[in-house]
Amino acid sequence: MRILGAHMSIAKGLAKTAENVVAMGANTMQIFSRNPRGSHFKVPEKQEVEAFQRIRREHGFGPLLAHAPYTLNLASGEERVYEFACTVIREDVARMDQLGIELLVFHPGSHTGIGEEAGIRNIARGLNQALAENQRIQVLLETMSGKGTEIGFRFEQLQAIREQAEHPERIGVCLDTCHVFAAGYDIVGNLDGVLEELDRVLGLEQLRAVHLNDSLMPLGSRKDRHAVLGGGQIGWEPLLAVLRHPALRDLPFFLETPLDDAGHGAEIQMLRERLADG
Repeated sequence: MRILGAHMSIAKGLAKTAENVVAMGANTMQIFSRNPRGSHFKVPEKQEVEAFQRIRREHGFGPLLAHAPYTLNLASGEERVYEFACTVIREDVARMDQLGIELLVFHPGSHTGIGEEAGIRNIARGLNQALAENQRIQVLLETMSGKGTEIGFRFEQLQAIREQAEHPERIGVCLDTCHVFAAGYDIVGNLDGVLEELDRVLGLEQLRAVHLNDSLMPLGSRKDRHAVLGGGQIGWEPLLAVLRHPALRDLPFFLETPLDDAGHGAEIQMLRERLADG
């Protein structure tokens, strides 16, 4: 069975969220590591964590993914912003590792004028201070669309971050289908070619997860606008080809489409039906 999940709110607690995952027919989930637009986080009670872990085990969940907040910018040259980002990534890596969450993804950041090379150095330095040797969690660099001064829209930029990291073995990649398409990688007309390029630059073994999203904007637009599956410029068949591809099919897939839990449940059901047909 393919590992399919969606981005879930944990406002009602980890255990209730895990129950909702089961009810919607998913077998994994993505959650925010803290308030996505701020800095607040809530430490769950021991009983809540135990119930959460029990549901995970009983229902055979695949690897879980936490998403760092959007306010985090490890590429920033502004001291206050950068120090906040370093604190957040360090705290969130530790907290998610303690919860037994296998993966933590974050947007590499925007250099906001200091230049790509300086931004990449900052990202690597921020990761170096965040990762401890006794942790098991993998930190994932998300492929980005390339809007503004965003870093991460080219595979070479992600590899440059890993090359400057002290623990590159702990740093993988999350492929976002909407983002790579908007960045100019033609996963509709040449999926094999895109994956061959990713393998040449990064190595396919660095892929740990996929954000499965359609794109409202066309190929190479450099604009990040997610769409429901089949409702954008990528379309159903190319997205199904991503799911079926031998290099990707065993990875966990997470929906970030603009829907609620019921809508994501319907998308997951459609995915399972269409994958069963082919």
